[in-house]
Amino acid sequence: MKKVVIGFLGTVLDRRGKNNRWECWRPSVAVCQHEDLLINRFHLLCGRRDETLAQLVKADIETVSPETTVIIDYVEFKNPWDFEEVFSGMLDYSHHFKFKDDEEYLLHITTGTHVTQICVFLLTEAGFFPGKLLQTGPGRQNTPPGSYEIIDLDLSRYDCIARRFSEQTSDDISFLKSGIKTRNQHFNRLISEVEKVTLRSDMPILLSGPTGAGKSRLARQIFELRRQYKKIRGRFIEVNCATLRGDMAMSVLFGHKKGAFTGATENREGLLKAADGGILFLDEIGELGLDEQAMLLRAVEEKQYLPVGSDKEIHSDFQLITGTNRNLRQECRNGRFRQDLLARIKFWEFAIPGIKERPEDIDPNIDFELQHHSKTLGKPVSFSSEARAEYIRFAVSKNGIWTANFRDLNSSLARMITLSEGNRISLDEVKPEIEKLKFEWQQENPDKTYQESLCHKVLAAEQLDEIDLFDRLQLERVLEICLDCDSLAEAGRKLFNSSLAKKSSTNDSDRLRKYLQRFGISWKSISPARQ
Repeated sequence: MKKVVIGFLGTVLDRRGKNNRWECWRPSVAVCQHEDLLINRFHLLCGRRDETLAQLVKADIETVSPETTVIIDYVEFKNPWDFEEVFSGMLDYSHHFKFKDDEEYLLHITTGTHVTQICVFLLTEAGFFPGKLLQTGPGRQNTPPGSYEIIDLDLSRYDCIARRFSEQTSDDISFLKSGIKTRNQHFNRLISEVEKVTLRSDMPILLSGPTGAGKSRLARQIFELRRQYKKIRGRFIEVNCATLRGDMAMSVLFGHKKGAFTGATENREGLLKAADGGILFLDEIGELGLDEQAMLLRAVEEKQYLPVGSDKEIHSDFQLITGTNRNLRQECRNGRFRQDLLARIKFWEFAIPGIKERPEDIDPNIDFELQHHSKTLGKPVSFSSEARAEYIRFAVSKNGIWTANFRDLNSSLARMITLSEGNRISLDEVKPEIEKLKFEWQQENPDKTYQESLCHKVLAAEQLDEIDLFDRLQLERVLEICLDCDSLAEAGRKLFNSSLAKKSSTNDSDRLRKYLQRFGISWKSISPARQ
């Protein structure tokens, strides 16, 4: 294929030499001096004010490489350092250039301003210039022809760079999840978005979700990831707003001046100042009083605030992360939270799901906690297979209330590890722990009636172990409907009601029977579950 070079005239480098120009490396001329690089056509781009130099370079190229046809294309830029102007101009040039299938195009990026080089790279990568990049360099003592390299942006090494970037992103997401291999798709998508926000934005983040869902841990992981990438230089300051009351709240957050109130025997900096250059995490922000909310709003908007008893403003530039288990929009309607503050702190808002919304993540969280305790104790900690199966069955069942979410799970595992013999949790630890959890949750939720899993009643433990959680949850609901019906036919009609209207003849009893048979369940075997 014919090789065609497109490149800017080097208004400095191509002007070298004057009388001894053949002894100097001039990039545009040197391109055509390589014996193993035959150039059929060279499109030399320049402004009209450089026409004299362009004509000299054209003549020199045709002297050293008679087979090369040089075409001078005039491209005018008022400011060759203006990115928008250069990019638009080169984009127009690519649109008018008549590219041919039987020609190979090399975009020379050694000459021109840094802006023009960047624009040519971007337009080539995007396919507007259907070619490869040509990079040249001087030889020893700046003598021609020097060196050259053809860069194909489609080569596998660029795929490797992209793959490394993808792997780094995956590592960052894993870091935000504390290395837990979570399986819940919604949660994984949420963390993926958090990762992008963490590295690209310093605007306020609101983490909402039930107590124990992991808001504090995620806030600290966001801080650690930003620190790794040198996005922040300060500290991570965490405070639970539920512990702040009255004058103490003002003093703790904003600091105070000596003598501002009884007991203020010395100046106090305050947590907002301590977070300067870092991250301030205000957990349970819904508990903050209205006066503190007003001062916080100004500190977030203007990076300025007044300590208690002071007439001198303090500056603190921090990123704010807040956490809440309340519905702050409802709190605004009830007059307990400022609407303008909510508008500021929810620039990025992420609702962290509780454990009941992520049943498939119980298993990997158990693995994570076991690994953590193994490191702490200096020896392996594990479950027996039957004990683990029993515990997970309970954890994902209706009886697994998990009032405090992952805090309950972590405490439960810690208790069983402590009571286990040889750091191996058996059924002897699991069964009492399950009863303990049921009792605790019953006290916290007296109106809640606890029922054993229907799957657990109908199937043996080893059978349940072979059923995926997805199928188990569906089967549980099917069994509930079966128990409400007096016959297989009635249950079939309820379960397949929508498809019934679309068929001229159906046998819903047979469909249901075959479904149950997949799990080794007969209609007769469901009867004992009614007891």
